[in-house]
Amino acid sequence: MIALGVILLILGFVFGISILWTIGLILLVVGLVLWLLGAAGHAVGGRKHYW
Repeated sequence: MIALGVILLILGFVFGISILWTIGLILLVVGLVLWLLGAAGHAVGGRKHYW
C-alpha cells in the first residue's frame, strides 16, 4: 500500500493529475499507519504483523 501510494504520488505530480496525487497521499498515510500499528504489536485486520 505504501509503494502504490508513492507511485501514484509520483504519477500525479509528473502528469499534473490532482486526483492521483490525492489518492496516492491517502494510500501512503493509511499504509504508514497500518505499518506503525503492526510494528507496535497491535493486531491489524486479524494479523499480528502488517507488512
